[in-house]
This record gives sequence, C-alpha cells and structure tokens, in this order.
Amino acid sequence: MDQIYPSVLLEEAVQAFSGLPGIGRKTALRLVLHLLRQNKEDVEHFGNTLIRLKNEIAYCKTCHNISDTEECLICSNPRRDTSIICVVENVREVMAIEQTRQYNGLYHVLGGLISPMDGIGPSDLEINSLVERLAQNRVEEVILALSATAEGDATSFYIFRKISTYPLKITVIARGISVGDELEYADEITLGRSILNRIPFKTS
Repeated sequence: MDQIYPSVLLEEAVQAFSGLPGIGRKTALRLVLHLLRQNKEDVEHFGNTLIRLKNEIAYCKTCHNISDTEECLICSNPRRDTSIICVVENVREVMAIEQTRQYNGLYHVLGGLISPMDGIGPSDLEINSLVERLAQNRVEEVILALSATAEGDATSFYIFRKISTYPLKITVIARGISVGDELEYADEITLGRSILNRIPFKTS
C-alpha cells in the first residue's frame, strides 16, 4: 500500500532521497523529517554543500581522481613514488587503499569496469589515458588493483594486453581478497597485505 503524504513537498523530498543508493522510502522519510527539525541555516548549508559539490568538483587531469583542483593532492605530492601506478575502478578504491597506509605510489582511476552486460566497453573507461601516461612518463610498475570479479578480471586482462609491450612490471594485488569480492569492502589489514604481497600478472 502506497504511503499517503500530508504534503506534496514532503513527498517530493522523500522521492529525491529514496533515489540515492541503499535508501528506501522509509529511511528517506526519516531523513527528510530530521531535516525539517533542523535550523533553517543548517538545512541551507546542507543544500548549498551538495550544490557546490556538483558544480565545483573537479577531476585530476592526470589520474582522474576527484579533486578540488586541476591536479589532485596525490599526484601533486612530491613525496609520492612516481614510478608506480596503481590502477583502480573508482575513487572509493583510492580512499580504501590510502586508508591502509601501505602504498606510496600514484593512482589511475578507470571510472568503472568492462561490462558488456551493462553496455560498458573499454572506450568508456580511462584506459587510453593510462596508456598515454606510460608512454609519456618513466613508470616501472603498474599494479592492477581491481575487484576479484568477472568484470574486474576481464578489465585487468584487457589492460594487460594493452600495456604488456612496455618495459615495466605488471602486477595484481594478492588474492587475500576473495574471488567475487568488491575491493572497497575489504578490511584495511587484508587490503594492505594484498598490496604489499602483490604478484606478477602472468602468474595470477
């Protein structure tokens, strides 16, 4: 039975919140009612923060990580090891790996995984820009840190074929991450060990 709302504005707000991942209509209603109890200034700040996020967020010109500037804090950090590039699916993986504090190289964010079922092909991802980085910079190792899923493995294999002619080491994170697991949900210790104990792609 559909929920009956006393206000059209309330219903529209609930509908907007329920469009977010993992938010059902009951949770959306609870969030909207919570906002209604807050000070007007706090709600305006909340709304303006989301508007600024959408309008002003940038993506690093080098690695495609989310950034406030043209080049992200990781790529512009002179203390990072520029000879290693860790290839990840999205920004969440960058945050997860950084949380382990076991990696000091650079990243390359693909923006997704190859998934023919979802209509996502290699040209929809930042794979060509990765190849360009390897051609223009001295890189000694590329770590393929993608989820242990069919899509992740297919993407890793495609990238391996694209870059295997370059004189560098191509590795994958150790399978401390179970087959079928999403990388972003791995605990910090397991993920950290998987980075440290990475293995050559050919033997994976």
